[in-house]
Amino acid sequence: MKQHTKLLLGFIFGVALGLIGFYYFPAKEMVFMGRVTEVFTFVGAIFLRMIFMVTIPLILAALMLGTMELSQGTGGFGKVGSRCLIFTVVLSGIAACIALFTTNTLKPGAGLVFDKAALAANSGVLTIAKNATAAKDKPWFQYLVDLLPQNPIDSAARAFQGEIIAMMVFALFFGWALSTVIKEENHPMTKVLDAIFQACMKIIAVAIQLAPVAIFCIVFNTAYRMGAGFLGNVAYFAFVVVLGLLIQFFVVYSIVLITIGKTNPFAFYKQCREVYVYAFSTASSNATLPVALKCATDVLKIPPRIARFVITIGASANQNGSGLYEGVVVLFMAQVFSVDLTVGQQVQVVLMSMLAGVGTAGIPGGSLPLIVVLMVNVGVPAEGIGLILGVDRFLDMCRTTLNVAGDLVIAKLITESVGQEAIDQLHAS
Repeated sequence: MKQHTKLLLGFIFGVALGLIGFYYFPAKEMVFMGRVTEVFTFVGAIFLRMIFMVTIPLILAALMLGTMELSQGTGGFGKVGSRCLIFTVVLSGIAACIALFTTNTLKPGAGLVFDKAALAANSGVLTIAKNATAAKDKPWFQYLVDLLPQNPIDSAARAFQGEIIAMMVFALFFGWALSTVIKEENHPMTKVLDAIFQACMKIIAVAIQLAPVAIFCIVFNTAYRMGAGFLGNVAYFAFVVVLGLLIQFFVVYSIVLITIGKTNPFAFYKQCREVYVYAFSTASSNATLPVALKCATDVLKIPPRIARFVITIGASANQNGSGLYEGVVVLFMAQVFSVDLTVGQQVQVVLMSMLAGVGTAGIPGGSLPLIVVLMVNVGVPAEGIGLILGVDRFLDMCRTTLNVAGDLVIAKLITESVGQEAIDQLHAS
């Protein structure tokens, strides 16, 4: 049985048995279910930790190595880097505009009634609002300053607490600097970085063997804790989000794959199906990074130098799904609280959603504090975030899938747009 089939079966059985457990074996009456969920939590945590523990060395090695290799090629880094930026900005902008259009057209927040006092007291809301306050107090230029880490080692240690972009900027600068001082093809430093990269991939290969069971455990626990509520709570809002994500995935990505990528989009999606299952199940772009890299080089046949650079950058800097989701949430909350946003404020939401998508941590729930910042900036009460907490995990899985899909699409677009001559130079250099 193929790996992607095992992953899909693990997900399906996880949802089905989790819902059966929720309705027929509730934890309050069946004490043993507490032990079952503990064991499943353990298995899922081991799987995720195996991936997360190599994510930082993998990102550092891949970015440094990719930047060195591209910089040493004839104009390679400039072509790949500029195209990566252009495609990221354009696709992120389209995603944010889709959020604006679908939410204004379908109005999922209009007429929603809820207990505002109880919502404001929710502990999850208070934690998210506290994190958002710290982000809101920063002046605009501090966001740019924070891109340059004062202590790269500290940024690496706190990568999953929002410092991952700064760590990646350091890796890009350091990789470029190394390319200016290292001229030999087989320099020891190049060999060390490549060895670190290959060692990380070897650990990932071990984790992949555990993946079908781990995904079953993770999804089972999610369904068992939330029941069908994670599909039904604020269902119309969830529908609007998923609709926007599907438009971006099947319409926008398909158009650019046909016109620029010169490839059949459905054949492309089929080749990437294993990556999509990983992304959906883990709800983490960073956890899916190694699988996406392997798919890009081994299945899509994207040159390794382009794949290492684009896919690694994209795991944190190309978050189309998160940007679209953040735009929908802010406009949804404005409708819920009857806050009439002007055209200028809605444009502000689009631009900030694009920027927030770039700064969103590639881990489950990483976008919530930034969503609150966007809400507060346009005059929407922060406690409204509590309305979507019950369904956020499911939508996180959906938008992560789009995020990862976008990374692979951009890698394909760059490969086709730089031309065969540049690809040959990258292979030869």
